[in-house]
Amino acid sequence: MTTGAGVDDNQGVGTPVEDTFADAIATSPRRARTRERLLDAALTLFAEVGVDATSIEAICERAGFTRGAFYSNFSDRSALIDALAAREQGRAISELRDAIEASPWNDVPDGTDDVGVVASVATQLLDALTIDRRWALVNGEMRLMALRDRSLAPAHEARENLLLDAIADEIRRLTACLGRRLAIPDRTFVRLLWAGFQADLEAADRSLGTDRPTTAVELATSWIPEVVTRLTVPVEPGH
Repeated sequence: MTTGAGVDDNQGVGTPVEDTFADAIATSPRRARTRERLLDAALTLFAEVGVDATSIEAICERAGFTRGAFYSNFSDRSALIDALAAREQGRAISELRDAIEASPWNDVPDGTDDVGVVASVATQLLDALTIDRRWALVNGEMRLMALRDRSLAPAHEARENLLLDAIADEIRRLTACLGRRLAIPDRTFVRLLWAGFQADLEAADRSLGTDRPTTAVELATSWIPEVVTRLTVPVEPGH
């Protein structure tokens, strides 16, 4: 069994997503609180009425600040969107990393092929993530906006690539903890998991108010363990 000893290799080293977020709030505590209130207001309004329909004035009014406070923190609405994406993505990566570090890896047999064991690990990790419906709605809308308006595509793709790279780093650490390694390129593996989980988030949201509501975690744990065991292989001794 590969223990969690290697989990701390990157401890204290931020991912590009986390570094972007850290750079965004590297300022006075008061200004940081102002930025957070503006970002929270933007997230709520974006989810309520849509990204395009939300004005800077509306964000300022919801946050309780003037336009001057907005422009002292963000050059324009695009800069706010970038900061919001960095914050939400950084939070998700931090939660995933903390969950990996807190997991009892010694309970997992060497090179396990037990789907049930992998399911338990997957459920624990997914349960540790904060699934914010507001961000799911906003992220989905931004994806559609980038498809409709090609001028928005580069920024959206850059944000997605930062997130995928950060998740890939954590997936490599996770599989090493399980005594396994990926059988396909890590970015390909993460894209498969990401696309599937995005579909689960949308399916769970559609199920609200029906006779059979479900959660994204319940849906994901029905297929992720099988994917993990099929697309990873045990690490050979000495490697």
